[in-house]
Amino acid sequence: MSEFEDVAGVSDVAEGHLLGVKLSDGEHVCVYNYKGTIGAVSDLCTHSEFYMSDGVLHRDGSLECMWHGARFDCRTGAPRRFPAIKPLPVYEVEIADGRIRVAPRTSVEPTSPEQP
Repeated sequence: MSEFEDVAGVSDVAEGHLLGVKLSDGEHVCVYNYKGTIGAVSDLCTHSEFYMSDGVLHRDGSLECMWHGARFDCRTGAPRRFPAIKPLPVYEVEIADGRIRVAPRTSVEPTSPEQP
């Protein structure tokens, strides 16, 4: 069973916003609030390692990296726009007592529907 880490309060991530956090193992995670659902993906763009939390969460659920405009699906990590071709790792999240808790990454990266 994964050990979840407390990373922020639910009130710290307003709807449509992003928050960069760092887990105790040094992993950088981007926490998002998409239409009231809290989730988390790697905070480093797979194209150029720019922080996704400095980007934008669009109304269609895509996260845009501000450096080169790569976009990813916030729920699956799948790339949605070039120059991204590798997906963002997705983290398991739980909400408890108004706090956001993130599990360390233990699974393989999600596969993109665009890749065979």
